[in-house]
Amino acid sequence: MARYMTKGRKIRLAKRGRQTRWAPFWIIPKIYGKNRRVHPGRKTYVKRNWRRASTNQ
Repeated sequence: MARYMTKGRKIRLAKRGRQTRWAPFWIIPKIYGKNRRVHPGRKTYVKRNWRRASTNQ
């Protein structure tokens, strides 16, 4: 493993990191209705972790 991360790799990992965030809070009432309590992570389609799945590094 390299001691320092190159700029391209860092940009790719940053993009993947942004894809793993939860959905916005206003998405849940819009999709499920006002009274339904659903975790915002349920609407996140790309679930990625640097330990679990390292794709396109």
